[in-house]
Amino acid sequence: MSTTEPTAPAPLIGIPVRLSDAHAPGADQRVLEANRVFDDVVALIRAAGAEPVLLRPSSDGSPPDERLADCRGFVVPGGGDVDPALYGADPRHPALYDVNPAQDRLDTAVIRYALDNRLPLLGICRGMQLLNVLRGGTLHLDLPKTSVEHDPRNGEEWTVHEVALSAGSAVARVFGRDRIPVSSGHHQAVDRVGDGLRVSARADDGCVEAVESSAGPGFPRAGAWTLGVQWHPEASVPSPELRLPLFRALLEQVRPGVEAGAGPRP
Repeated sequence: MSTTEPTAPAPLIGIPVRLSDAHAPGADQRVLEANRVFDDVVALIRAAGAEPVLLRPSSDGSPPDERLADCRGFVVPGGGDVDPALYGADPRHPALYDVNPAQDRLDTAVIRYALDNRLPLLGICRGMQLLNVLRGGTLHLDLPKTSVEHDPRNGEEWTVHEVALSAGSAVARVFGRDRIPVSSGHHQAVDRVGDGLRVSARADDGCVEAVESSAGPGFPRAGAWTLGVQWHPEASVPSPELRLPLFRALLEQVRPGVEAGAGPRP
């Protein structure tokens, strides 16, 4: 008589929902695109072998504490611009779009929880930028035009370019190479790098394309797998095989056998 080992539950990965209404009067077209690719990120979390937990603010606007404690890792996706007031920049800059304080509060709560509890965190585009801001860094309010196009033009969904990955970095280990093609859709990027972070990828024009925990002084309980990428790994171009590695790498950091609801790491 054969026995079957019980199947371990899929680890729960938290992802804060997008709060901006793409169909509101005067909404920027980019809000619709951010909301749509959010679904692609959720699908990739499942494809990597995890179960996504959609994190929403509580009815009073406070962070979703109970759901946060269920999660073993987090993905903070792209979206509108981070409020410039959070890093001392001009909130009247004409290039800003979809600045949403409620979204900033929700995403901030998720990032801080991950850092404080040494849980793996992947930030994508806006998620990487907000991670940098929370660590005391700043952003370029609007990138200057260079030989590398970061913001799509003429109705294109993405612009494709290459990035160089720093030798020995976490992101280089994920992809196993020193250069990869990526899909971009952003007009802002990291300027001054936040405390406890290091740059681990750049575009050929010098634009910061990835940051990760330096595991050094000043980073909360150093040692967590914390990675932010400026590009959109959920995009199906330029290389479909490059979509999953970051999500699989996140899952590899989740401790084996940890069940949902077990609480943060000691």
